[in-house]
Amino acid sequence: MKSWIIWPLLAAAPATVAAEPAPKVGVVADPCANLPPMPAIVSDYMTRAKAAAAAGEPLPPRSEAGMGIYRQWQQELLLADYPGLCRYAEANRALPPATADRVVFMGDSITELWLREQPSFFTGDRIDRGIGGQTTTQMVARFRADAIALEPRIVHIMAGTNDIAGNGGPTSLDRIEANIRTMVDLAQAHGIEVVLGSVLPAQRFDWRPGIDPADTIAALNERLRKLAADKGLVYADYYSALDNGEGGLSKEHAEDGVHPTPAGYAAMRPVAERALAAARASELEGG
Repeated sequence: MKSWIIWPLLAAAPATVAAEPAPKVGVVADPCANLPPMPAIVSDYMTRAKAAAAAGEPLPPRSEAGMGIYRQWQQELLLADYPGLCRYAEANRALPPATADRVVFMGDSITELWLREQPSFFTGDRIDRGIGGQTTTQMVARFRADAIALEPRIVHIMAGTNDIAGNGGPTSLDRIEANIRTMVDLAQAHGIEVVLGSVLPAQRFDWRPGIDPADTIAALNERLRKLAADKGLVYADYYSALDNGEGGLSKEHAEDGVHPTPAGYAAMRPVAERALAAARASELEGG
């Protein structure tokens, strides 16, 4: 999805900033300590944007020069940490030992924003590990760090929207399915139950206006449903719960047609709860 989901837009500012030391490359003791540093213009804007939001005021203005600096920094971050392994590295280290009912939610911004919009859902030992904009290829690369290493009882995987949007370049349904199969295989190899979430309906991607995603989403969900049946997984059918009858989301459930509103997540919650309960029951039957 669009980068603004994670970072605010930039304010008007000079086209140049003070030079930063070049980050180290190659094998280092702590890769996350050597990421490209946040430009001062970004830090300054985030501070002012947060203050404006708290005061109920409009976001500060932005400039092309500032946006250019922002985009360059985002590209450098993507090259330095394509899987997003640094995003939750510190949070993962700070976690207490897993309980017998830990659940990890692996996904993109739809998963990431779930915690913000419905924090009451993430009580107990439910851990959100969504990263906005990510494709299934990126999730595979961080699956060990952000899922397996956390020793959950269940992992909830919901992915594919950004692949269909072309965030990682051209792809195919075969490739998307293969990546999701890889995550499922890794989880099952470590004795972790899997809930496989459907891709949410969408008739458009505002950040990819040339793509008509509805039919592709439906086709991918058919593959995911079959994969769940073949591998003995629980399939969480969010698509059917949110479909507006035309392969999309209503304004009530997603103002931008992709990211659920609080009402959208409220509609997803009972589907998720039933799926988690079914996964626990499946584990007991299998044991």
